[in-house]
Amino acid sequence: MLRFNIMPPVRVNAALWLASTALLTTPALSQSEEDMEVIHVTGTLGRYSATKSDIPVMETPRSVSIETGAELIERGALNLADAYVYSAGVTGETFGFATRGDWIAVRGLSAPEYRDSLQALFGSYNNSRSDIYTLEQVEILRGPAAVLYGQGSPGGLVNVVSKTPRDNFGGELAISVGSHDTYQVQGDVTGPASDGGDLLYRLVGVYREGGTQVDHVDETAMVVAPSLTWRPGDATSITFLVNHQDTESNAGAQFLPVYGTLLPAPNGQYIDPNAFLSEPGFDRYDTKSTDFTLLAEHRVNDNLLLEATLRRSESEADYAQAWVSFIGGDRWVYNPDGTLYGGGLLPRTFYVSDASSEQLAVDLRARGRFSTGDIRHSLLVGLQYQDVRTENDFAYGGAIGFDWQTRQPDVIFGTTYWIDPFDPVYGNVPPQALIDSIWTDNPQAKTEDLGLYLHDQMEIGNWLVTAGLRADRVDTNPGSGRQRDDAVSSSFAVMYRFANGISPYASYSESFEPILGTLFDGSSFDPQEGRQYELGVKIQPEGTDAQITLAVFDIEQSNLLTTDPVNAGFQVQTGDVEIQGVELESRWSWQDFGFELNASHLSHETSDGYQLPSIPESQASAWVRYTPSSLDKLITGLGVRYVGASQNGADSLETPDYTLVDAMIGWQTDQWGLTLSARNLLDEQYIATCLARGDCFPGEDRTVAARLSRRF
Repeated sequence: MLRFNIMPPVRVNAALWLASTALLTTPALSQSEEDMEVIHVTGTLGRYSATKSDIPVMETPRSVSIETGAELIERGALNLADAYVYSAGVTGETFGFATRGDWIAVRGLSAPEYRDSLQALFGSYNNSRSDIYTLEQVEILRGPAAVLYGQGSPGGLVNVVSKTPRDNFGGELAISVGSHDTYQVQGDVTGPASDGGDLLYRLVGVYREGGTQVDHVDETAMVVAPSLTWRPGDATSITFLVNHQDTESNAGAQFLPVYGTLLPAPNGQYIDPNAFLSEPGFDRYDTKSTDFTLLAEHRVNDNLLLEATLRRSESEADYAQAWVSFIGGDRWVYNPDGTLYGGGLLPRTFYVSDASSEQLAVDLRARGRFSTGDIRHSLLVGLQYQDVRTENDFAYGGAIGFDWQTRQPDVIFGTTYWIDPFDPVYGNVPPQALIDSIWTDNPQAKTEDLGLYLHDQMEIGNWLVTAGLRADRVDTNPGSGRQRDDAVSSSFAVMYRFANGISPYASYSESFEPILGTLFDGSSFDPQEGRQYELGVKIQPEGTDAQITLAVFDIEQSNLLTTDPVNAGFQVQTGDVEIQGVELESRWSWQDFGFELNASHLSHETSDGYQLPSIPESQASAWVRYTPSSLDKLITGLGVRYVGASQNGADSLETPDYTLVDAMIGWQTDQWGLTLSARNLLDEQYIATCLARGDCFPGEDRTVAARLSRRF
C-alpha cells in the first residue's frame, strides 16, 4: 500500500515550495470558477518577458516555453531548479539537492537568470535564490539571445516574471507543513489603493523554517515583496517593486566522493547519500539581498510606446563549508602497505567566503508600429546599460592536514580535520588563526555593458519575418587591469502561418561572452562566440487549445580556452563545442483531462572529443491532470520524469539514468483550498551527476507537504 510520509527525506526548499502548493495562487482571484480555470490557462508573453514582446508564443519563430505560477505549484516545484524539469532540452536539477543556488542548463549549456528582462544573478555564491511565490511565471528562451540581451550563453536564458499589482482586490493566506518539520506561512494581497484606480498595490510575504534531507542542513527564510503601480493618466503606468530576502541556511551539496557513492568504497560500502561531512556550527550559507525595480511605460500615440526598466540591487553571502577532498587518484588515502589510512578517514577541504554583488541596470525601449506598403512592422529600438560590481574574499584550505604529493599526513596539521564518511564525528574545525593565515582579500571586480539594439517583426500576409541587430561594448576590470570587448550580433527568423494552425519556421541567432585574460603575446582573449540554426514547426489547430512545438537545432560555441601546446602555463582559443538536438513540447486537453508531453535528445561534443559534463543525451516528461466534472472541486495530477545517463566531462564515468514520479491532489472551494503534493513519490534513490574531478551529487529524496489556504 502506498503511504504518504510527511517526514521523509527532503530538502530545505522542498517544504518551502510544497508550502506554496495552492494550485491557485496566481492573481488570487475571488471566485472558485475562475480559480479552477487558472490551471488550464497557458502563460502569455508580456513586454517584460524573455522575448521583450507580447507577441504570442505560437507566433514567435523560435523556441520559447512558459510555466505559470499555478502550474509550478500544481507540480510541487520547490525552487527555480525544479521549475524547469517539465521542459524539453532543459536540465533543471543539474546538481541534485542543493541549497546554494539554481544551476540550469538549456540545450546543454549553462543559462543565465533574468528577472523582468534584466539580469538577476552575477558570479557564484553572492545572491539569494528567487522565491517562486513572488513570481507570476517563469520562461525559457532557447538559443542565443545577444540581440536582445547582449553577452550571454548560446544555449539560452531563463526569465522570471514578478507579481505586480492588479486592478481588483483579492488575495490569500496559507500555511503548510512538509517533510523534515518544514513549516511555511505566506500571503499575497493586491488591489486598488485609491478610489479612482490610479494607484494599485500588492504585498507578497513568505516566512519558512525547517530541515532538509541532509543532516544538520536547515533553513530559515523571510521574503517581503511590496509593489505599487501609479497611473497618472490613461497613457502612463509606473510600477515600483521591492524584493527583500533574508535567509539563514547551510550548504546542502556535500561533494561526496565517487568511490563510496557511484562506485563502492575500498571496503565495499556506500556512503549515506544524506550524510553531512561538513561541521555543525561552522557550516553556513547565509544570504541577504534587496532589489529595487522600476517598470515604466508611456504611450505617446496608437503607434508609439516608450518603456523603461531599471533595477538597483545589492546582495551578500556569508558561506563556510568543509567537504571531503576529492583530489587525486582513487580519492581515498592509503598506507604504504596498501591498507586504508586511519581505518578509512579522509582529509577535508575547508572554505570560507564573504561575497557580495551590486547592480545598476537600465533598459530604455521605444516600440513603433507602422507600415511600408504591404509590410506591417513592429519595431523595437533599445538602449541598455549595466554596471555590476562583485567581490569575493575567501580562505581556501585544500585538504588541510594532508600532503597530496607524498600521500601522507602533513607534519603541521596531522589528521586533525579528517573524517570518517561512514560514521562522521564532528568538532574538529581549523582555528580562526589558521583561517586568517590563508585568507585572500580580493579587489572588487567591475563590469560595464552598453548595448544598442534594433529588432523588427514584419508581417507580410501569412509570412512573419524578424530581423535584429545589436552593438555592444563591455568594459571589465577584475581589479588588476581593464579589458574592453566590442561585439556586433545579429538574428533572423521567418515563419509561415497556414490557415490550419501549422506554422513552420527557421531562425538564425548569435551570442558572445567576454573572457578575461591574455594570450602568450600579451593580447587579450577574444570573446567566446556562439551561433545557432533552428528549424521547427508550431501547431495550434483551430478551435482547440492544443499547442505543439517541434524543433531541431545546431549550436556551435567557439573561441573556448585550451592549453597552449607551445607556451607552458598559457592558453589559446582553439576549443569549441558542437551541439545538435531535437525537442518536442506539447500540451492539450480532452474532456476532464489535461496533458503535457515533452521530450528532447541532444548530441554534444567538445573539441577534445568528450561529451559535456552532467548533460543527459535524452530526457522526457509527461504530466496528466484530471479534474472530474462530477466533482468539480477535486483536482489531481500525476507526472513522470525521465533523465538519461550523463558523462563526467572526460567520458571516463557515466552517471546512470533515472525515472521519477510526482503527484498531487487538491480540494478547492470558493474560499478554502487543501492540497497534498509529493515529488519523487516513490522515493527513488539516484545520483544527479558525477564529475571528472571526483565528486558526486545525490538527487532529491521524496518530498511531501500539505497546504491549507484561505482566499478572499
